[in-house]
Amino acid sequence: MSRRSSFLCSGLCNTTSQLARRGITLVEFLVVLGIMALLIALFMPTVRSRHAARRTQCRNNLKQIGLAMHNYHDVYGSFPPAYTVDADGKPLHSWRTLILPYMDQGLLYDKIDLSKAWDDPANAEARATVVPAFVCPTTELEPTQTVYLAVVTPDSCLRPNEPRTISEITDGTSNTILVMESPMNAAVPWMAPWDADARLMLSPKSEDDLHHTGGSLHLFADGSVQFISSDTETATLRGLITPAGGEEVGEY
Repeated sequence: MSRRSSFLCSGLCNTTSQLARRGITLVEFLVVLGIMALLIALFMPTVRSRHAARRTQCRNNLKQIGLAMHNYHDVYGSFPPAYTVDADGKPLHSWRTLILPYMDQGLLYDKIDLSKAWDDPANAEARATVVPAFVCPTTELEPTQTVYLAVVTPDSCLRPNEPRTISEITDGTSNTILVMESPMNAAVPWMAPWDADARLMLSPKSEDDLHHTGGSLHLFADGSVQFISSDTETATLRGLITPAGGEEVGEY
């Protein structure tokens, strides 16, 4: 419950208690109930409007990420790898870093030393920079954290250090997830080469883990953003994270 609603309920409860102590008539009691109903009716649309606005902003963030992904594909002929690696195979930089030039973040991208790891002191300034499109408006995290994670498995659309072309997505771009809106406790620094695995994508999620009532938003390979219910069957989710698995995708 928000501070505003807590204050509202506290005030009304105090008023009711005061009336009860001095003895209230039926008319007074009905008046109090009427005032409570009116205040709740006035307050609830504000709450719904705020939630709707945040969900719209979250959808717009994912759309911007999707557009950047496709612009990257236009330039390089493939989607970015999930992360780059050094000569020893150590992860260096996330796909989120690689798409910065296509998100009007070219100046930030130019500050990053791609030959050194994301958490190297040479990249400290960039690491501390907030990228608005990576900030989910429904979270209470540090603004350099993000819940927009790619689903990364050996068979996913984004793979470690290996790009994938749209032509390889034989299940259809509208049936293949690129990026998920992860639970808040799975958030990562936006520059980190860390993402979601199959377990995170497929595991059941309680309402407390969700940013939106009943499910979460996902970016698909065609650039669309779709809401997926938390009740979606595991088999359907598994089919959505493989670009060439040949699975039949059910309702979500």
